[in-house]
Amino acid sequence: MSEASIYEKLGISPAVRAFGEAVLAPLAQRFAAIDQMAEQNQYKVIHAMQQNRVSAACFAGTTGYGHDDLGRDTLERVYADCFHTEAALVRPHITCGTHALAVALSANLLPGDELLSPVGKPYDTLEEVIGIRPSACSLAEYGVTYRQVDLLPDGAFDYEGIRAAINEKTKLVTIQRSKGYQMRPSFSVAQIGELIAFVRSVKPGVTVMVDNCYGEFVEAQEPSDVGADMVVGSLIKNPGGGLAPIGGYICGTKACIDRCAYRLSAPGIGQDVGASLSNMTALYQGFFLAPTVVASALKGAIFAAKVYETLGFRVVPTGDESRHDVIQSIELGSPEGMVAFCHGIQAAAPVDSYVTPVPYPIPGYNSDVIMAAGAFVQGSSIELSADGPVREPYAVYYQGGLTWPHAKLGILMSLQKMADAGLLAGRGGF
Repeated sequence: MSEASIYEKLGISPAVRAFGEAVLAPLAQRFAAIDQMAEQNQYKVIHAMQQNRVSAACFAGTTGYGHDDLGRDTLERVYADCFHTEAALVRPHITCGTHALAVALSANLLPGDELLSPVGKPYDTLEEVIGIRPSACSLAEYGVTYRQVDLLPDGAFDYEGIRAAINEKTKLVTIQRSKGYQMRPSFSVAQIGELIAFVRSVKPGVTVMVDNCYGEFVEAQEPSDVGADMVVGSLIKNPGGGLAPIGGYICGTKACIDRCAYRLSAPGIGQDVGASLSNMTALYQGFFLAPTVVASALKGAIFAAKVYETLGFRVVPTGDESRHDVIQSIELGSPEGMVAFCHGIQAAAPVDSYVTPVPYPIPGYNSDVIMAAGAFVQGSSIELSADGPVREPYAVYYQGGLTWPHAKLGILMSLQKMADAGLLAGRGGF
C-alpha cells in the first residue's frame, strides 16, 4: 500500500496532507532539540531507577494493608530522586490531578490560613476544592481563605500586586504551571523559580506548591529544582507515559509529604499502608517511557501551532516560542469550530474512533465541555486528546500523542474535519 493511499484510507485528502507536509518541512531542527531533551530526561529516569536498585521483585503487587510493599516504596524513592526532593507520595489511590492537588492543599492548610494564587484563577476543577464556587468539604468550608493576584495583560507576574496580597495569614502559595482553560502562556521552570524567590523575599517561611500537570519532562529541570516545597501531578498525564492506568504523585519536603500521606490515608498511618495491587509494572514502565512520550506530544503541539497559526488562527504558544508544557491552545472563534476540531481528534483515535464528541456538563466545570479522547486509559491526556469549555473565546486545548505519527495524524484529521465543515473558507487555499 502506498503512502498516499493509507492517508486516503484514513480520510485525509491530498490537499490537507500537502498542506501539513509544507508546514512540517521547516521543523526538523526544532524536533531534533526535543529529542535531545528527551535523551537527557531519559537518562535521569534510568539513573534514578539504577540508584534505587529497581528489580523484578518491585513489580509484584500487594493486597490488603500493603505493609512492606517493596515496589511502592521503591517507586516513591525513584520519583523523589528524579524530582530532587526529600520524599514522594506516588499512589494509585490518587484518582486524578485534582485529587492530588486537593490532598496537598488540605494537608498543608489549617483553619485560619490563607491560600494565595499569584498567577490568577486556577483550573476549573480546583474552584470547588478551594471554595471559589461553593462546595461541600471545600477549603473555604473548613475556614481557609483564598486570595488571587491576576496576571498582567501581557501574561507577566504582577509583582507589586503579589507583594500587597501576602499577609500574616498567607500560609501556602499555589502556582499553576500550565495554562488550564485560559489563553495565557504557560510558565517556564526559570519563571517559576523567579516567582518563588520573590514570594520568599516577602515572606520567607511560606510554603510553595506547584501544579506541575502537563509540564513534567518538558524541560531539563522541574519546579522542585528551583525552590518549590511540593510539585504535584497526575500519572495519566506526562509521568505515566501512557501506561499508568491511574494514580497521582506529590514530591517535596518530608514535612509536606508526611502531612499529605496522613491526609490520603489516616493520621498516624500515612505511607505505611496502601496496597499497590497489580499496578506496579505499568507505573514503573510508564515512568521509564515518559520522556520519549512527552517528546512525541511536544512535536504534536508544535505542529498543531504551526498548522493553525499558518491558517490565521490565534495560538498560544506560537509555533516558534519555547515550550513549557504539552498543551496547545487554539482559538477557533466558534462552537462549530471546537466541535469540528474535536471530531477530527476523535476520528484519529485507535479506540472509539467511531464516536462523535458533543458538548456536555461535567462535574467540576461551570460550563459545557467538549472532549475528544479515544484513549486506552480513560481520560488519559498524555494520549492524543483535545477538550475545552464551550464558551468565549471558543478555544480548544490540544495535548498528548503517545507517538509522533499519531499526533501528526490527529492534527491532519482535525484540519480535515474543519475543511469538511466549511470552516476554513478563505484560509490556506481550502
